[in-house]
Amino acid sequence: MSNKQIETQEILVNMGPQHPSTHGVFRMVLSVDGEMITDVQPYIGYLHRGAEKLCETMDYRQGIGFMDRTEYLANFNAELSYVMAVERLLDIEVPERANWIRMILVELNRLSSHFMFVGAFGVDCGVFGTPFLYSFRERERLIDFFEEISGDRMMYAYFRPGGLAWDVPANFVSRVEEVLSSSEQGIKDMDGLLTNNEIFLSRTKQVGIIDGKAAIDWGMSGPSLRASGIEYDIRRAEPYLYYNDIDFDVITGINGDVFDRYFVRLQEMRQSINIVRQCLANLTSGAILADAAARNLRTPPGEVYIRTEAPRGEYGIYLVSNGDNRPYRLKIRSAGFSNLQALRDMVIGSYIPDAVVILGSIDIVLGEVDR
Repeated sequence: MSNKQIETQEILVNMGPQHPSTHGVFRMVLSVDGEMITDVQPYIGYLHRGAEKLCETMDYRQGIGFMDRTEYLANFNAELSYVMAVERLLDIEVPERANWIRMILVELNRLSSHFMFVGAFGVDCGVFGTPFLYSFRERERLIDFFEEISGDRMMYAYFRPGGLAWDVPANFVSRVEEVLSSSEQGIKDMDGLLTNNEIFLSRTKQVGIIDGKAAIDWGMSGPSLRASGIEYDIRRAEPYLYYNDIDFDVITGINGDVFDRYFVRLQEMRQSINIVRQCLANLTSGAILADAAARNLRTPPGEVYIRTEAPRGEYGIYLVSNGDNRPYRLKIRSAGFSNLQALRDMVIGSYIPDAVVILGSIDIVLGEVDR
C-alpha cells in the first residue's frame, strides 16, 4: 500500500453565547486541530445596556442602582467606587461609622462572590453538583443578611455619597458573627471537597498558565493577577476606607495556572473573614451620613478616577462633572473586561475541555464586562 498524505483542516467550534459553561451570554469561537485549540475569538456585548450613558441622565443617587446592575455578584463593591468618586468631587468627609460598615459589607460581598465562583468552578471542572450546593448554602445566608440591611436581595442601592442610606439593625454585630462562623465552615467544606480532589487537580494543574509579566501587559488585576505571582492589591497599594489600619495578607500564586486562580480566591475568603472581625472590633457609634450629603448633590466642575479592589480586580469609576447634579461623563473600568483580554493567550495550545475551566477561572460577570 502506498502512503497517502492525509489532508487536515481546522474546524471552528462555537461555544456560547447560550451555554452553561460560559457563565452568561458570552461566546467563544474556537479554532481546533483535532482536540487542540489553535486560536480563539471571544465575542462580548450580548448584555450591553448602556449603563454608563444612562447614568449621565440620572442624578448621583439614581446612578447607584446602575452600579448594582453591572457587578451583580458584588454590588456593594461596585457601589463603593461610584460613591467614593462623587465624594472626591464634593470633597466631603464620610462619618467613621459609615466607613467601617462599608468595609464590613464589601468584604462580606467579596465572600459571597467568591462562594459563587468556587461552586460554579467546581461544576466546570467535573466535580458534579456538590460544590454548587455547598456554595449556594453559604451564599444564601449572606444574601439573607444583606436583605436585612438593605431591604433587597441583590440590587442593594444602600451606599450613598457621604455615607449610607440608613443605619444597620441593632443586631448587626451578632448577625455578622453568625454569617462569619457559617462561612468559615463553608470554606472548610469547599477546601476539603476540591483542593486535593484528583479530578479537580487533573483539570486545573498546569492548565491555562499565564506568567506575571504577561498578566501585567494584558491589564489583569485582582486574584487573576495575583495568581501569577504579582503581589498587588489596591487595598494595600492605594489604601482607601480604613484598610491601612487593618492587618491582612495579600495572597499570591506560583504557577499562574487555573489551580492557582482558584486557590488564591479560596485563601482570600479567609482573609476577608479576618478583615471583617477587625472591622467589628473598631466599629463605633455615630452618624452614618455626612451633613453636606443630605442636601441636593451638585458637584463642582472637575474630573476624578477612583478605583477599588473588587472581587474580580480593579473596579474603577472615571467621573466628569460640569457642575450639575448628574455626571457629565461616566466611564467604568471593568476588571472582568480587562482580564478577558488574556483569554486568548491562556487558551491557545489547550484542549477543548480546558477552554471551559480556563474561562471559569477568570470569574467573569457579563453585566460588568458588557455594561
